[in-house]
Amino acid sequence: MREIIFDTETTGLDPKAGDRLVEIGCIELVDRRETGQTFHAYFNPERDMPAAAEAVHGLSIQFLSDKPLFASRVDDLLAFLGDAPLIAHNAAFDFGFVNAELARAGRPALDMARMCCTVQMARRLHPGAKHSLDALCTRYGIDRSHRVKHGALLDAELLAHLYIEMTGGRQIGLGLAATPALQAASPAAAAPARAPDRPWREPRPHAASAAELARHAEFVAGLNQPLWLDTV
Repeated sequence: MREIIFDTETTGLDPKAGDRLVEIGCIELVDRRETGQTFHAYFNPERDMPAAAEAVHGLSIQFLSDKPLFASRVDDLLAFLGDAPLIAHNAAFDFGFVNAELARAGRPALDMARMCCTVQMARRLHPGAKHSLDALCTRYGIDRSHRVKHGALLDAELLAHLYIEMTGGRQIGLGLAATPALQAASPAAAAPARAPDRPWREPRPHAASAAELARHAEFVAGLNQPLWLDTV
């Protein structure tokens, strides 16, 4: 199953008040594994950059002034997203900004049914705990020492590691087990693959022989006050 982890940086908190998207970073997962395929872009917001927003992500209007407009990269972005589920931390915020930019570009909004919010996942998994990206990275042992300021692609990479851990961890990647969600999405991918260089062998018979069954019955008969008789 293909999924996209993404994050955004903006000029503020409210697209309805004129705040704009200035950066987006996307990471492709297939069967909960990073493929190495990414999409990353900066955008000229066509407005000023408030000091409070710049303090968070470090993107100045001088840096963004020669970057493309969102409308000029919208086709590339939509092609990368495809029809995959879209995972973000506090996803309603990111969806709101992307959909506002899509509306300005005359494109249909992203379907909210595609949205998966890792904040909501964390609240179900860890009620009462802190659910910021930093706090969850600490909880799951994900190294974030290189995160000095927010950055869309960097935060998407951290979130990809976090999402993998929150949905079963490295066990999925090793093929030791499959979550019900993964089985439902892709039964073939959920089954552990055979190593291509090892020949297939039929399972060997493993039922107990008559002699083994007789020895087991003799052993059980000689047990002194077995626990299971207490419930009889």
